Amino acid sequence: MRWGIHLTERDMDLNFRQIIIRPANADDVKGLSAIEQACFSMPWSEDSLRYEVCQNEDALILVAQDTDGSLMGYLGVWCILDEGHILNVAVLPEHRNMKIGSVLMTAMLKISEKRGVQSHTLEVRKSNEGAIRFYERFGFREAGVRPHYYEDNGEDAVIMWRIGDPEETGEES
Repeated sequence: MRWGIHLTERDMDLNFRQIIIRPANADDVKGLSAIEQACFSMPWSEDSLRYEVCQNEDALILVAQDTDGSLMGYLGVWCILDEGHILNVAVLPEHRNMKIGSVLMTAMLKISEKRGVQSHTLEVRKSNEGAIRFYERFGFREAGVRPHYYEDNGEDAVIMWRIGDPEETGEES
């Protein structure tokens, strides 16, 4: 499945710089791997990333690219029937606090919901309070805990769900 992206300037809301949000391709795998290495204690392998980008028909991998061609971050989601399972949201440390994660999340939600996804889920480290607040701003709510989920240190994962569009249902996000 190929994913069409039509974002307006309003969607991006990045007046201080221009970035490109686009689907990842095979040429991005090394850059995605570098982002993984910089952002996660348990990064995905290049082979896993290549599979998701090039072969997995259910995967939508979006990249944030600077005008010089360098990758600044990415977001991955599996869209299976009417559910989206967010794999990773990652922005290089030197590009954080610039709304890049928000732009990626907004793009992914618009695209996946247009494709029939009605709910989204993810797991996040219980200690990652910044990420939990980030997801809450997009209408995700805690739904449970996966004990000892992370292999590197046995940390619990918070399970979060976003059902539909909270703005359309009258919920605050």
